[in-house]
Amino acid sequence: MTVEQLRRFLVEVQGDVKASMEDDFHFFLYSVDLNPPLLNQVHQDMTAPLSHYFIYTGHNSYLTGNQISSDCSDVPIIKALKRGLRVVELDLWPNSTKDDVLVLHGWTLTTPVELIKCLRSIKEHAFSASPYPVIITFEDHLTPDLQAKVAQVYHRFLFRIHKCFQENYTFF
Repeated sequence: MTVEQLRRFLVEVQGDVKASMEDDFHFFLYSVDLNPPLLNQVHQDMTAPLSHYFIYTGHNSYLTGNQISSDCSDVPIIKALKRGLRVVELDLWPNSTKDDVLVLHGWTLTTPVELIKCLRSIKEHAFSASPYPVIITFEDHLTPDLQAKVAQVYHRFLFRIHKCFQENYTFF
């Protein structure tokens, strides 16, 4: 069924003379009957491999507002983790002297935040709302030297947590 056929159906068959696709989309998206709020308790089998699940993810997790001119910060990451988000995206760029790594939305007016600050916040808040793994995705715009630096920083800040999951959740 095309969009136009759906609109005609709504008007001609259901008598909704003010039908618009935008209204219907919003109804579908926000209807409690069609999309009930997330349950507070896990009710699925959580023993399958990680790849068997849909994961609550974020995009530009570090932005305080729009992706053109807002600030980059660890605060939105903390808030997202406290809501149960399980995937955090960090866009990695070299600083102006090309000797350190910043998190920012490239080629825009966003103000950067230090990678270390974001990783510390992830470490501190990763399990405040959920015991399940946090996946960190890096959008990498770095030189090989800075990639090695990120690996060292990751290892220093998060490896202990990574190792703990390997020991306690062998099914991941």
